[in-house]
Amino acid sequence: MIDTNSVKVRVKGEYACFTQPALKVERITYPCMTPSAARGVLECILWKPEFQWVVKSIKILKPIVFSSFKRNELNYIQSGRPIDISNSGNRAQRNSIVLRDVEYIIEANIYMSEANIQKVKNRDKSEGGKSCEPIVKYRNMFLRRLNKGQCWHQPYLGTREFSCEFFPVTQEDEDRANELNLTYPIGSMLFDIWYDRDHNTKPIYMQEAVVQNSTLICPSELNEQMLSTSHLRAKQGEFVNSILFEFSKKED
Repeated sequence: MIDTNSVKVRVKGEYACFTQPALKVERITYPCMTPSAARGVLECILWKPEFQWVVKSIKILKPIVFSSFKRNELNYIQSGRPIDISNSGNRAQRNSIVLRDVEYIIEANIYMSEANIQKVKNRDKSEGGKSCEPIVKYRNMFLRRLNKGQCWHQPYLGTREFSCEFFPVTQEDEDRANELNLTYPIGSMLFDIWYDRDHNTKPIYMQEAVVQNSTLICPSELNEQMLSTSHLRAKQGEFVNSILFEFSKKED
């Protein structure tokens, strides 16, 4: 069941890098935020194993500006051992093309399966909690956290080094997107990564994606496909479940 009432959040940052999968060594960003990156921002603010986010659209509030810089990086994934700075053979300079001075409005809905809805209702009833539809409860929980500036961890724009601020959306923000009235053809764009039950991955792409009227619309058929992915509903241990439940009671 998908919530009929959507939520909106405005995010902004100095830099963003939504890396194209084919160009991830010397990174080149997509011209705007990807749906998977938008989902990541929402999950930073509120994540629960009982529901998942369905991103409807992404609005661009500022002109698209690219910037490039070169950084010193390692040639391998860092392990738990200390970095040997004297070993120059493991270092490399790589160029990155990123976005500068970005601002977006993310619009999304909450999805819960009927089984999870009933599970939350039974849990609330057994604990003597308030009688409320689970989707409404989680939506209100998200809005409270958004207004207070609370998050599980700091949201970021594509990569963790490019953290971002987040705010409630006002009518003035909506008007800024309409005034920009940006049209930008993107072509093939990564939508998200789909996982089967054996944790095998399959990238899902938007074909002929285009920003029209400053808005990137997420295809409903791709969102429906992502509802069956397994990595968004991982089984939690009893300890993790107890922590999440105590947090939920404090939020109610």
